[in-house]
Amino acid sequence: MSTQEHPLGISFEFFPPNTDAGREKLVGVRDALSSRSPRFFSVTYGAGGSTQDRTLNTVRMVRESGFTTAPHLSCIGSDKGALRELLSRYREDGIDSLVALRGDLPSGMGGGGVGQLRYANELVEFIREETGNHFEIAVAAYPESHPQAPNFERDLENFARKMKAGADIAITQYFFSAESYFHFVERARALGVEAPIVPGIMPITNYTKLARFSDACGAEIPRWIRKQLEAYGDNSEAIAAFGEEVISRLCQRLLDGGAPGLHFYTLNQSKPVLRILDNITS
Repeated sequence: MSTQEHPLGISFEFFPPNTDAGREKLVGVRDALSSRSPRFFSVTYGAGGSTQDRTLNTVRMVRESGFTTAPHLSCIGSDKGALRELLSRYREDGIDSLVALRGDLPSGMGGGGVGQLRYANELVEFIREETGNHFEIAVAAYPESHPQAPNFERDLENFARKMKAGADIAITQYFFSAESYFHFVERARALGVEAPIVPGIMPITNYTKLARFSDACGAEIPRWIRKQLEAYGDNSEAIAAFGEEVISRLCQRLLDGGAPGLHFYTLNQSKPVLRILDNITS
């Protein structure tokens, strides 16, 4: 089944490189992924805007591909004045899409540095108040619940609040169980969320990094996947081949089940993503 049959298609996330070599590499990654006609690219940035300038420079570079590029914007650690200035800067640059997030506290920052906006729904409301419908706004969703949420029900309510504040689409945290995504979507629809909820996809290329990311963000790695990856040890080729098979099957299951597209967390790599796309579009 081709992703082109789905209205939102595919999209890709990058992080801002911090070296000249990284920037040069990302140009090649951008060009390789542009061949798949993505709906948009997104570019992350650190808590409190710690990489704000690098984010904007990366957005400008990625936009040279001719495709929509959406910077991430978080409210933690920023006051309304700084956010207002940044939104104005983005508008002047011709940017019309954003990924609006609460963000995490930078290391060492106490509660007094949280900022004037504490939650993503407040950020979405602020963007709409300041800019009307200029920006298409994406927000995050957590099919397996946000790691800091007291329970699934509360997290689901918070998600619905974000969407009703004016978000256009949602992009999920990555996961490895299609059932968790479909259950989340069903529950969100029951709360009145009608906007598309796009599954986030993390290719498996390195078990150590994947385990660290997953433990931090609350993404559950099924025991059978963990055990198989552990069995491969340092065999990177075996890990990559197994990961490609697992994620390709997941993507196909999601698309067959009605997911409106796929958003890939690329880690600034193109080959793992392209191999997966070849498997599900052939």
